[in-house]
Amino acid sequence: MRRIHISATADDLSVDAAQEFVRVTADAVKLRSRCYVALAGGSTPRGLYRALANTQPLRTQVPWSRIEFFWSDERHVPPDDPESNYRMASETMLAAAPVPPTQIHRVRAENPDAVIVGRQYEEEILTDVAHDGGMPRFDLMLLGLGTDGHTASLFPGTTALAERRRLCVDTWVERLKTHRITMTLPLINAARAVMFVVSGADKASIARDVLQADSTAADRPAQLVQPDGELLWMLDDEAARWINRPVS
Repeated sequence: MRRIHISATADDLSVDAAQEFVRVTADAVKLRSRCYVALAGGSTPRGLYRALANTQPLRTQVPWSRIEFFWSDERHVPPDDPESNYRMASETMLAAAPVPPTQIHRVRAENPDAVIVGRQYEEEILTDVAHDGGMPRFDLMLLGLGTDGHTASLFPGTTALAERRRLCVDTWVERLKTHRITMTLPLINAARAVMFVVSGADKASIARDVLQADSTAADRPAQLVQPDGELLWMLDDEAARWINRPVS
């Protein structure tokens, strides 16, 4: 089931997305006593993370002690690097929230061998994320949207897009001349809920293409995200300017 929610401003989007985060994580804990969340990197989630950690009553509504935090993708950099997705989430949310360190599962991207990094993270997911008889299932998968249609580190033209067996892999991104470590489509689409958070006028064109194109395409990787569970698109008004309305 896909839902689209449009907020008036980027600040409103952060609060609205935080409320959805509370809803999904609280429901997961109520049903299964534990919640597994994959965080997104990039710039847009900063506001969401700050709202969760610093805004009442949202902060007290998050079941922090029951959430296991992972990352949907990571740059191939040490955890203290300014480009690190872990560092961004830590500085904006995790360091200010009552989360036990044992519940923070970062990608060990300081290892110079990206292949090993991807395999180690896959093993950690297999070991620590609850299964329901098959694929590990995240209760909430947070994702962003790049202007080129990528999500997580599933970029157009990369080998990770075609991966159907592995849960997490390293991938070479030619236009960035760097390795990334990313969760793959089978793991992302196994999530009980996937939430895209998209902000800014520069995302309007690709958001329209991903949400309104008639068929999926490898040059729009985000369109290949079709989870078994809930699919929620959270956009601000600028990002949604070219999307057909009304929407629910």
